[in-house]
Amino acid sequence: MSATCVDRLLSELCVDLGFCLPPDDWTRLLDSPPSTIDGFTDEVVLAEGMDPLVYPKLRRQVREVVAKHFSLSL
Repeated sequence: MSATCVDRLLSELCVDLGFCLPPDDWTRLLDSPPSTIDGFTDEVVLAEGMDPLVYPKLRRQVREVVAKHFSLSL
């Protein structure tokens, strides 16, 4: 996934779901995005200081956005 696609994805997560990552985490994901939908989803949730297993509903919402962007980048 290109840095532009990751930037759009992270922007949507911030605006729509309130997952506005700290700058260091944002940059890390831009530079080296996880290659799977689940991996990317978990990285975002963890960067927000949450355990993906404790917040399954939020994780599912984040995953839906991530999956949409992964399909757009193919």
